[in-house]
Amino acid sequence: MAATDMTDLIPQNDWYAVIDLVTQSVDSPHSKRAYSRALIDFLDWYERNGRPPFTKATINAYREEMLQSGKSRSSINQALSAIRKLASEAADNGLVPPTLAYGVERVKGVKQAGVRAGNWLTKEEAEKLVNTPVYRWRREEIPALKAARDQAILAVMIGTGLRRSEAAGVTWEQIQQRDGRWAIIDLVGKGGRVRSVGIPPWVKVALDRWAEASGAQRGHSDQAQGKRVFRALNKDGQLAGAVRTKGGRKTDGNLTPQAIYNVVKEHALAAGYINRKGEPSLAAHDLRRTAAALALKGGADLRQIQQMLGHASIMTTERYLEPMRSLQVTAGDFIQIELTLATG
Repeated sequence: MAATDMTDLIPQNDWYAVIDLVTQSVDSPHSKRAYSRALIDFLDWYERNGRPPFTKATINAYREEMLQSGKSRSSINQALSAIRKLASEAADNGLVPPTLAYGVERVKGVKQAGVRAGNWLTKEEAEKLVNTPVYRWRREEIPALKAARDQAILAVMIGTGLRRSEAAGVTWEQIQQRDGRWAIIDLVGKGGRVRSVGIPPWVKVALDRWAEASGAQRGHSDQAQGKRVFRALNKDGQLAGAVRTKGGRKTDGNLTPQAIYNVVKEHALAAGYINRKGEPSLAAHDLRRTAAALALKGGADLRQIQQMLGHASIMTTERYLEPMRSLQVTAGDFIQIELTLATG
């Protein structure tokens, strides 16, 4: 069977048809954006190289070029994942033979060198960050409503380990009492997995303060209608209605995952978590790592942390926690040397 050219995949030379084929098959907005960017880069490379046959050998050549160009291993693996998805969708839609797609799907990713540690906060650092919005309000740097909202966002992310997309989607209806405690119920996470997450008392206090400040009192009709917990604010610090985004779309005034990312970035800078370039040394996902680290140090077992994070496999949770565990007691701690210091 002759090798298939990419032209067979693309009706009337429409490259966007290829990208749409993949992005329409995934649910996560983040995955849609990542796969779209990866496929645009691949198709640019494909054009520059004279449209070679869409085979395992071609994808291996692209993989090698990405390695030689110095791309990070995670970026390369993400690009290969998008291309594998393209091959799978093309085969499912009858555009390429299944045997060809199978060959592309077997292109190996790049092995990660070691375990990436990431960032996480100590208990004292986490407390400082969660309280930073209030400190800034007292210094009259931000409005009171923004301080209440941002503190609640930081509290939810550190106290429950939610992803920013999950935090953006939580509604007041989902915050309920179960088994004598407060929880976020029926939370739809990555891969469509549904879980419920317990809310620590201090997080509930932050949410109650935000509810009181924003007028979303428990039992209010807003909650019966499934209103989102976190709302956008105008520049004057008041609740926003319909908001026009930079892309020209109108939103319903709910906070987006990108806005939550910006909230974390803003208060990380204000709290002094800054790298040598003057950029925030803390990202939104680091608060999820912090939740796992603090739970581990506090005595939670793996199953409890797995449930909180919404991992499908406990092996994923173990990999997630490995950098934190490996730095608690290291081999060097067993090497004891007495130093004589130069003084005087």
